[in-house]
Amino acid sequence: MEFKFDRSANQDFLVDSKVAIIVGYFYQDIGDKLLTAAQETLDKYGIDKDNVNVFYAPGAFEIPLLAKRLAGQKVGSKNLYDGIVTLGAVINGETPHFNFVCNECARGVADVSYQYEVPTAFGVLTTSNMEQTIGRAGGYKGNKGEEATMAMIEMLYLMKQADSQKF
Repeated sequence: MEFKFDRSANQDFLVDSKVAIIVGYFYQDIGDKLLTAAQETLDKYGIDKDNVNVFYAPGAFEIPLLAKRLAGQKVGSKNLYDGIVTLGAVINGETPHFNFVCNECARGVADVSYQYEVPTAFGVLTTSNMEQTIGRAGGYKGNKGEEATMAMIEMLYLMKQADSQKF
């Protein structure tokens, strides 16, 4: 049997889901573009707007801690959030600061997924310059906010499929 999310047949997939979006607002205009695409993508799959909470972190480095806190929240024995999308941008500068921030943000977001088994998507742009960043926030390379949100949705689907397998 094959398990793959069918984008055209699942317009109501998120109808009962609750999602958190974390936006690093160091580059607020970029974060806003990524956020808009993420919200539009969630809308396509039937989420109730009241079930989407948006949190603003000061920068990319702070995103994993907030993601961890949100992933650990429970209502009874169930996770409060079914999925988390992380968004933001880190642009390479003249110092190695870029490498530290990118590495720790990516590692931290991945750790949240592994530790809490909540699909947590990495939509933080790690680019060499502003042109590349703009290109990935709705420009010539698409919008990584949409891509990260789709990754979270597809992983949520696959996790549900994995949990419901019967032979």
